[in-house]
Amino acid sequence: MMSVAIALPDSPPAPGTLCFYYGDERICVERSHRQSKVDRVLIKVQPDCRVLVQAPVHASDEDVLQAVKKRARWIYQQLREFRAQQEHVTQRRYISGESHYYQGKQYQLKVIASPEHKQGVKLLRGSLEVSVREQNPDKVQALLNDWYRHKARDVFARRLDVMLDQALWVTGRPPIRILTMQTQWGSCSPQGRLTLNPHLVKAPRECVDYVILHELCHIAEHNHSERFYRLLKQVMPHYEAVKTRLDAMVGKILT
Repeated sequence: MMSVAIALPDSPPAPGTLCFYYGDERICVERSHRQSKVDRVLIKVQPDCRVLVQAPVHASDEDVLQAVKKRARWIYQQLREFRAQQEHVTQRRYISGESHYYQGKQYQLKVIASPEHKQGVKLLRGSLEVSVREQNPDKVQALLNDWYRHKARDVFARRLDVMLDQALWVTGRPPIRILTMQTQWGSCSPQGRLTLNPHLVKAPRECVDYVILHELCHIAEHNHSERFYRLLKQVMPHYEAVKTRLDAMVGKILT
């Protein structure tokens, strides 16, 4: 007896989401308004495979979809690349022998379990040494996260001081908040406060500089307008290559 496969209907898109098909794949994009006089539609594919679209307020959803479809092949290729990166990511178990990153370099994790040891993390001779009273991966992870957060505060503060010499439009020293985020490396509040992801300290220094400069540019340009990207390119001409490098590391440093 022949069986017939019946495809389940696609779930309705969330509000503000537009969907289209590229071949057999349904691709959904999250639309937001672009606060700019430029009528162009700006498309971004995030490492977590979200597709973001900024479009002028007056543009209809149909017009936005037509613009997105013209870039459908590029969007599909970006999604394939990010998905391929995710497939090769192995979930960390926080046991000795694993590789962990700090400032762009790989370090081997060494877990020392002893009731007499003071619990903490040390960076020694190419390894990250974590001392715990008993074998407990959750405790090892918590200690590492605290260590990364502490290091991030120091590293980000030093790099902000260096980047401020290039960001001549910034008056005063913006405050920094450290916050773990799943889909952002950083953000800038309307008041000029920078929020940075502590996981970013695992990336090379140049990537840290890129994220800080990106957020400092938002103090001058509060959205991703053409002027924003012109400003970013002025202070970091090769920012696109650095962003690509950082995006390629997402699976290695966010797990």
